This record gives sequence, structure tokens and C-alpha cells, in this order.
Amino acid sequence: MKVVIQRVTSASVRINQQVKSEISNGLLILLGVGQNDDINDVDWLANKISNLRIFSDGEGKMNKSITDVSGEILLISQFTLYAQTKKGNRPSFIKSAKPEQAIPLYHKMIEVLSQLTNSDIKTGEFGADMQVSLVNDGPVTIIIDTENKE
Repeated sequence: MKVVIQRVTSASVRINQQVKSEISNGLLILLGVGQNDDINDVDWLANKISNLRIFSDGEGKMNKSITDVSGEILLISQFTLYAQTKKGNRPSFIKSAKPEQAIPLYHKMIEVLSQLTNSDIKTGEFGADMQVSLVNDGPVTIIIDTENKE
């Protein structure tokens, strides 16, 4: 799994011109599921995200997690994180998981993140054409790939 995590002061996702979900202070997480991903990747990544200390403490140091600041999470599926661009000009997505594999792992990520952060995870819609808006706070952007967890 690959994620792009952005610390935000606000974020929203629109589908068919309608706001599906929106958050204020928290994390916008773009999640890509790869062919080799499984439940172990979900557990490891959700734990990493819920404990990631990227929010400022009283001294302005990044020392607090999403749970420490009672922040919100907007989780968006994004298979394009697995784009292969080595050959030609059109990206290939052959390393992205097919929907029958990716959807259950996406839903499991929502469930596990919700449990670990004790919050309601806002989402987009898997496979939909979405427009995501955000105000990146910092800016702080972190990329995590479960292939690099060892």
C-alpha cells in the first residue's frame, strides 16, 4: 500500500458536483492498494498513520499524533499512486490491485483507522470520479509505502 498523507486545515471531496465528505483540522490520506497488499499491510499502515507525530505541540514542534489533537481524517482511494511511468508517456497501472482485492482492503483500512483513532473516518467513493480540495497546513506531506516497512 502507498499513502500520501497531508496535514490539512480543511479538505473536501466532491462527486457529481456534490460534497460527499469534508473535514477541518486533520489528515487527508490518499490510499493506493497494490497487487501484493494484504490485511497485514492494512494493520501496519493504520498503526503507523494513527501514531504519526506530525501535529505541532505547544512549542511548535511536530510532536503530536492525529489522536492527540482530536483531528479528523478524510481517506480517498487513489489507484494512480501505483502509476508506472518508465516507458512511454501514458502511465501504466498494472501494479494496482484490481477492485475485487482493493475494495475490501480499503474498507478494512477505514475500519481499523476508525478503531485506532476512535473517530469517524470520512471517505470518498471507491472508483468514482472525485474532485479533492485541500488546504495543506505547513505544508506537511508524508509518503509511506508498506514495501519499505522493514
